[in-house]
Amino acid sequence: MTEAQRELLDRINQYAENVLGEIDPQKVQVSVQLEKLKPIMEEIAAEKGMRLEDVFILYMDIASEASCATNEKLKESLQDLNDGVDGGSPLLFR
Repeated sequence: MTEAQRELLDRINQYAENVLGEIDPQKVQVSVQLEKLKPIMEEIAAEKGMRLEDVFILYMDIASEASCATNEKLKESLQDLNDGVDGGSPLLFR
């Protein structure tokens, strides 16, 4: 992920924290969540001369990439913990 992509992700995520608040993403439809993020994505699209759809796709791509990286780090951390378990039950990761 480039620095520009990281900045875009951080900017949208910060906006999301303010706008989405304490909603449960598992219970609120994705379309509703995206509608709440539309103003920041429109702002970014205008600044960068991009179409709104392209900003959305870019956001989804880099958010997925960040999620996978975080997931991999957690998996590695749990593996490190499992390596230290002597005959006990290992921590499971799915």
